[in-house]
Amino acid sequence: MATNLKNLNTIQGEIPNGKYWKFAIVVSAWNEAITGALLSGALEALNKAEVPLEQISIKTVPGTFELALGAQREALKEDIDAVICLGCVIQGETRHFDFICDATAN
Repeated sequence: MATNLKNLNTIQGEIPNGKYWKFAIVVSAWNEAITGALLSGALEALNKAEVPLEQISIKTVPGTFELALGAQREALKEDIDAVICLGCVIQGETRHFDFICDATAN
């Protein structure tokens, strides 16, 4: 789990050049404060990899549960080379967290 205090980026040194690749980013609209920051970080990383903005499509889905369907739709497009999914689930007092995490992972 990534947080503002824990960067899970494992790339050491130079970021591979992605200027010839086309990316789709599927991002959850739920909890935009967090997913918006994740989107900014993804765009920053793609920028460092020299991916032009016109080669990045951003699609929004309602929540984390819908990321898989959004990713599938983007992955089926012939011009997409990679799909990045960004979502957030916050644990509360109910089991909703467990159900959403399990369904999303599966």
